[in-house]
Amino acid sequence: MLAPVVHVLPVTLVQRKRLLPATGKVLPRKGQKVTAAEVIAEANLTPDHVLLDVARGLGVSIAEADKYIQRQQGEEVAVGDVIAGPVGLARRVVRATQPGQVVLAGGGQVLLQLEGRPLELRAGLSGIVTGLYPDQGVQVETVGALVQGVWGNGRVDSGLLTVLIKSAGEELTTDRLDISLRGGVVLGGFCGDANVLRDAEEQQLRGLILASMSSALVPEAMKVHFPIIILDGFGRLPMNRAAFRLLSTSGRREAVVNAAQWDRLAGNRPEVILPLPPTTQTIEASEIVQFSADQDVRITHGPHIGEVGILNRLLGMVTLPSGIRSQAAEVQLENDESLVLPLANLEVLK
Repeated sequence: MLAPVVHVLPVTLVQRKRLLPATGKVLPRKGQKVTAAEVIAEANLTPDHVLLDVARGLGVSIAEADKYIQRQQGEEVAVGDVIAGPVGLARRVVRATQPGQVVLAGGGQVLLQLEGRPLELRAGLSGIVTGLYPDQGVQVETVGALVQGVWGNGRVDSGLLTVLIKSAGEELTTDRLDISLRGGVVLGGFCGDANVLRDAEEQQLRGLILASMSSALVPEAMKVHFPIIILDGFGRLPMNRAAFRLLSTSGRREAVVNAAQWDRLAGNRPEVILPLPPTTQTIEASEIVQFSADQDVRITHGPHIGEVGILNRLLGMVTLPSGIRSQAAEVQLENDESLVLPLANLEVLK
């Protein structure tokens, strides 16, 4: 049976397509170096509109107002540009209060499409642009360590990694955060206090990597201006040993935190990348593997969600306590407890 894979690799070639959800403008050229937080494409997805009542603004009838409209369909206007007028001794005019484009003009009214703030697509990793997709985006490539997680707050940034925990199950508390962390990325364990996120915002962190977090903190995590990535799940869960071993020994290295929201259909996951020189020998990041004995696995559903263990053996079709028959495996947890679990509830750490 094919297994979903979560990558925890000390060195690999990372290639990521970064595409807009609609057509837009691609900014870099092929071969250009980009940083993780650099905007590589932008698009105006939902432009705003404003309807100007020219007749009322000029104090004239609808029929008369059309004679004073100075702008035509498709014409660009800037703030303060005269749309219609002047009229009368007072030289009354109607001006554009925001930049935009005239969509319709007539019937005593002018409809403007405003220059809304475009959607900005960031690179998500620091590397070289190796492919261009016209009007859509780019492919970026880099070499480095790769650690994937299960949840992110949708932001991207990078900085030097500071390790604030000594064990995989340690809790990150406010007393560990100070001004020396400004502009850096912090590796923490469990976070159950909203004040930790608020203090991290005040210290201007550029990223926070957590093993786990209380689900009650999700609204607060979505407000902050830096990326937050959760590696193992919600609730009080220790960091899986593979990720802890790699990240806890990577202090003072550059860490790129792409806290993308997990999209199972597109295959996108929140991830941490620690860039390395491009000449470094890499390990292939296989996206598809078969379940087999001695694999490190993580439980994705049920009462043991988030726990990590070793797949001892495959059991084939088994009738579970729920009465459901499913492909299953015997998994030995880190506390030496053995469980029989359906393969559908497991993912491979690779």
